Amino acid sequence: MSKSSTATVRRKPVRDVSAATPAGFVIHGETIDVASTAHIQLMDVTDRIMELVHRLNVREGMVSVWSMHTTCAVLINESQTALREDMTRFLEELVEKDAAWKHNDPARSDCSRQNADSHLRAMLLGHSLAIQVSGGEAVLGHWQRILVAELDGPRERTLRVQAWGIAADAQ
Repeated sequence: MSKSSTATVRRKPVRDVSAATPAGFVIHGETIDVASTAHIQLMDVTDRIMELVHRLNVREGMVSVWSMHTTCAVLINESQTALREDMTRFLEELVEKDAAWKHNDPARSDCSRQNADSHLRAMLLGHSLAIQVSGGEAVLGHWQRILVAELDGPRERTLRVQAWGIAADAQ
């Protein structure tokens, strides 16, 4: 934590799994872990999110994906190797790692990671997604994939995924 950061303290920790099913309505949240192997890395988690929607048997509703980290983002885009490499290069060029960021200045911050660039990149990409579920499937375009953007790796990250809606077997 830096000298001027304010920590968010929950009264109760987030449970790994939580669920409710009032009268055919499913509400289910769980955490999933994603491990990166590079400083900036785009990882496709679409199949994991789709499997969760299928397992929960949600027919019509929503699924949200939330990064539990300030230097890890989630986004929707195409997941093609060359494009992911282009996106990584774009992020590196857009936000210069070695600029004179105040967050990296020991006189202003006690953050030892020197990662202001990672925070700024995450700010541009965003920390959450809300995706419609229809007919028991997450609504994504033909080439759309759910990507996790590791911006300060390599690290293990946690995503919170919550699905809610009408259960497929509800009347």
